[in-house]
Amino acid sequence: MTKFRRASRSARVLVPGAVAVALLAGCAQGSGAAESASPATGTSPATGGTPSTGASGAVTPAPSASVPLPGSSASAAPGTLLVTDFGSDTVTFVDPERGATGSVKVGTAPYGVVLGSDGRAWVATAEGVAVVDTERRERLALVPYRTDTGPATTGEYRGGGMGIALAPDGRRVYVGVNVPGGNGTLEVLDTAALRFTDTVPVGRRPFDVDVSRDGAEVYVTNHDSFDVTVVAAGSLSPRRVEVAPYGTEGGLGSWLKPHYASVRPSDGKLLLPFEGERLAVVDPRTGRTTIEPMTADTHQHGTAVTADGTLLTVGTGPIDPDVDEGPSLTVRKPDGTERIYPLEGPHESVAVSRDRRTAYVTGGFTRDGYWDGLTVIDLDSGDTRRLPAGSRPLGIVVL
Repeated sequence: MTKFRRASRSARVLVPGAVAVALLAGCAQGSGAAESASPATGTSPATGGTPSTGASGAVTPAPSASVPLPGSSASAAPGTLLVTDFGSDTVTFVDPERGATGSVKVGTAPYGVVLGSDGRAWVATAEGVAVVDTERRERLALVPYRTDTGPATTGEYRGGGMGIALAPDGRRVYVGVNVPGGNGTLEVLDTAALRFTDTVPVGRRPFDVDVSRDGAEVYVTNHDSFDVTVVAAGSLSPRRVEVAPYGTEGGLGSWLKPHYASVRPSDGKLLLPFEGERLAVVDPRTGRTTIEPMTADTHQHGTAVTADGTLLTVGTGPIDPDVDEGPSLTVRKPDGTERIYPLEGPHESVAVSRDRRTAYVTGGFTRDGYWDGLTVIDLDSGDTRRLPAGSRPLGIVVL
């Protein structure tokens, strides 16, 4: 049976001296008042320029060709991985056997990525949403946000796009835009016209964006305001649902906040893991949350869900080493049984191969401790191996 923490929540928030400085540099704090140190830029080759924008902010498409690495093919084979290089301004194509095969320049500090059925990838950067043709390995456009987020910068608290999702019909892209020091927005991009058409107010630091299977609702997971914003896709009217299974004590200094969500295929409920101890199951229609126990006992970030309802979630490591376990990947079956795969070092996001036998976990991580690669996990045997993959890889999709 999973033990729920008995320590007071304040013990997770108030820490002395030098320890407090180290912790508050991480995802627990979201004030945006100070940018974390810029990570070292990667060496993945990329070429091409940024499209210019007129006074109206309209995008001018400007292709940016990929530079393949030696021995790589010019186009992406099925099963190739695409990762966002949060430590650079590129996305990198990764062969799951050989590692990185080439990169495309997209914009400053790319975060989330989503793939359309037409082979176009949509990438949330600090500057705007980049559109990438994954077959030709070219950036087709960079569409600037309508929301003013200040200068394009890097680091955990940078302004600009974070979570991103694509409507089931492919006509809209939804991106959560972080505004340092304040509430964020959900911006709606017309994928045919390549322009933003609407802006919806949401909570603080929109880590993740998901869409219901019928496309009727959009769900924005707001890290620093302990909530999910439910947005009706037709009217774009927002509704706040608090998701705080540990309470909201500590505010911006709390570690116990939502990060990423997945939509359960069977009933459309949202699955939000917390601390490897509690799974918040949110009914977006009623706003009610039920709690189910989890077993990894580790601070959790990225999630993915398969068609049969199996949930995968990334454990980044302990908040308190005396209480918590190390980094891991949890694979949770629909009946609630879990298998825990230990990981070496922090990771952030996860994707699953089409045959559901392999998981790919990015080593980018939103805080310090990241590394420039992926961990590949054989879900049957539990064997793991590491692959080089760009600069601080964060978001990931399987082509």
